[in-house]
Amino acid sequence: MSDPKTTPSTETTSLVIEPALALLEFSSIAAGILAADAMVKRATLDVVQAGTVQPGRFLVLLGGAVAEVEESLKAGKEAAPDVLTDHIFLPGVHKDVVAALAATRTLTPGHDALGIVETATVPAAIHAADKGVKGAEVTLMEIRLADGLGGKGLVFFTGLVADVEAALEIVDGALEASQKVRQVVIPQIHEDIAKVIRQNTQFGAHLGWKPA
Repeated sequence: MSDPKTTPSTETTSLVIEPALALLEFSSIAAGILAADAMVKRATLDVVQAGTVQPGRFLVLLGGAVAEVEESLKAGKEAAPDVLTDHIFLPGVHKDVVAALAATRTLTPGHDALGIVETATVPAAIHAADKGVKGAEVTLMEIRLADGLGGKGLVFFTGLVADVEAALEIVDGALEASQKVRQVVIPQIHEDIAKVIRQNTQFGAHLGWKPA
């Protein structure tokens, strides 16, 4: 998606996760809170974030030392296994994924292809973002998760066509069939659509709708 008037833009984030990240998605809010409590009691963590997302799911995000995060993840899985819809453990999460989780959008001029990964769950989207940006020379433009998406995840990569194709091939091999909805590569994306996507991937934002 090339635009000579567009300059790379990122915003700083207060979310610092190093070197490991885990995220658990529960279909029961009550059980999710129970599991979150079990996780923070099991080990010492640097980052703990938790809360509800649509449609009625509960997410718990953990960050810290690899061994501590892994131990907490084990506690969460044990606490509510019947309502654990998905989870990930990334012992060396990419810094661009952390930035994207804090709602940073990275816009890089001169890229002529857009890759989109649509997942069934939030953990799957984060996994896809991490695999893609680590495995190919692409820019992680944005991650959108759950709210306004019926619980699904969206990951946007930009780059040269071959690189975006490589990233999505890596992602496809990393995700399970149940985690996948669809993924597409759009080479030489039309400037009208590129401009809209760069501005915002939410339809209502272009019309001035207020967030729900």
